[in-house]
Formats: sequence, structure tokens, C-alpha cells
Amino acid sequence: MKIASKHGFSLIELMIVVAIIGIIASIAYPSYQSVVVGSYRSNAQADLLGLASAMERHHSGSFSYQGAGVNGANTGTPAIFASYSPSAEGAANKRYNLTIVSADTSSFLIEAVPVSGSPQAADGSLFYFSDGRKAWDANNNDSIESSEYCWSC
Repeated sequence: MKIASKHGFSLIELMIVVAIIGIIASIAYPSYQSVVVGSYRSNAQADLLGLASAMERHHSGSFSYQGAGVNGANTGTPAIFASYSPSAEGAANKRYNLTIVSADTSSFLIEAVPVSGSPQAADGSLFYFSDGRKAWDANNNDSIESSEYCWSC
């Protein structure tokens, strides 16, 4: 007489597999989140450069960086470019607000401020100066230190 062999997995074997998958997922998810935050930061950097180009176009027509804001303001929300980033998506998906910090006849400073409540909130603001300098408040302390004058610090 032949003894029938059992086929399949026991409940303990399945639970071990589920536990292993859970451990791998708990390690991979934070890495995935940091990649997503970095990609939105890259979008904000590109949008800041786009706003800087718009500021230069505005300057070539008026010989001043002033008046590039909404209602002809020198600071605040830009009227000459999208007011948020990523600018290629709808405003409901914004991760950064783009603002003109200062503008005069010969220079400007623009900023991308992370939207509170989004995953970017703790990422720190990005800055672009009219002379080409770039800064990222990487430690998110509301001041730019000498080591933060780059976007890839």
C-alpha cells in the first residue's frame, strides 16, 4: 500500500514568508520615500530655473526685475510664471510654492517653499539668486549657512 504524500504549504511556512516580506518592505519604504522627496526637490529646482528665465525675459522687456509679481508687485507670487511646483501638474498636487523674495532694477531672489502638510514640508526651502548662486536650507532652520550654497549638499 502506498502512503499519500502531502502537497502544499503549512500555515507556519506561509507566516514565515509573510514575516520576511514585511521586514523587506519596512526597510525599502523609507528609501522609496526619500527618493520621492528628492525627485520633487529636483522638479522644484527646475521650476526655479524656469522662473529665473521668466525673470530675465521680464527684465529684457522692462529693464528691471520689478513688477514681475501679481498686480505688478515686486515680491510675492509671480505673475510671469507658475506659482507652484511641480508646474507641470495641477495646483492640487503642488509640493512647493514659488515666490519672489526680492526684486529691484538689477537683481532678484526667488524661493521655493515646501508646502506644509506635504512630504516635502521638512525638506527646506530652495533659493536662486540673480547672479547664479543657488542655496538649499538642507537643515530646515530658516537660514542659509555657508555650507548650504548648493542644491546637492
